[in-house]
Amino acid sequence: AVESLFDERNGTGLTLAVVVMVEGEIVAEKYGPTAGPDVTLISWSMAKSITHALVGLLVGDGLLDVSRPVSVPEWQGDLRREITLQHLLNMSSGLRFLEDYVDAGVSNCIEMLFGSGSDDVAGYAASLPLDHVPNSVFNYSSGTTNIICRLASDVLGGGEPELREYLAHRLFGPLGMVRAEPRFDAAGTFIGSSFVYATAREFARFGELYRNDGCVGGERLLPLGWVEHARTPAPAPIPSGERGYGAHWWLWPERSAFAAQGYEGQRIVVVPGASATIVRLGKTAAADGPALDTALTHLIDLVSSG
Repeated sequence: AVESLFDERNGTGLTLAVVVMVEGEIVAEKYGPTAGPDVTLISWSMAKSITHALVGLLVGDGLLDVSRPVSVPEWQGDLRREITLQHLLNMSSGLRFLEDYVDAGVSNCIEMLFGSGSDDVAGYAASLPLDHVPNSVFNYSSGTTNIICRLASDVLGGGEPELREYLAHRLFGPLGMVRAEPRFDAAGTFIGSSFVYATAREFARFGELYRNDGCVGGERLLPLGWVEHARTPAPAPIPSGERGYGAHWWLWPERSAFAAQGYEGQRIVVVPGASATIVRLGKTAAADGPALDTALTHLIDLVSSG
């Protein structure tokens, strides 16, 4: 099953890395010609799930409250001031944002990451208007994640140095993600929507944190209930044909799995019932995404039948 993911004739695109862990041990691992156990690869939107962990740590420290409206200077004079951190985590803030990865002429995502907003991704996203009442419409948005990341910096009392150190000592260090590299913009905001580089094994360790209910090595890292928070379905209706969504994690119906997902088929699939975590990194066109996820579902079935 792992070998088949590396055969592009199967319509799953170019696979660079696969790691399958069961009961905390690697049971299958394979790399493409340009990758390997020590090669860091891009997360794309899997970083959003890492941002969820960051928020959990700050909630546990008493620095953030998901139920309260967030403090965003750009929003104090209008209805946007009613947006809570939970709305942002559920992708139901009501803010305008077009998550398009192809058409630069209309995409807020491309403009934010690579155009006029790239020096201040949170400022760009926070400047966009409110199109819907908060919590009424699901709209997957990299912009909302970067607003969250600026809030994280604010409560830590600074910018890049403080948040970089916090991630290193409170999250990446305990997980053994020694090569993990979060990227920041010129304003000092962690671009938590899109840019964490790590090895496939390190991404698997992150998945294992959620499989183990926020614990690592027998020690609790994330607050009790925070993994369930990730898996709780967002209240706003999800568009027809899409998987369910929780709080910065996607929900898979297969074996009650949930996943961190990124552009071009980056996946960390957590399968608690099978004590398994599956990581796949590579380059898959959007049209081939269903074939990739079908292949990963086959892997889920295999580890579940163990």
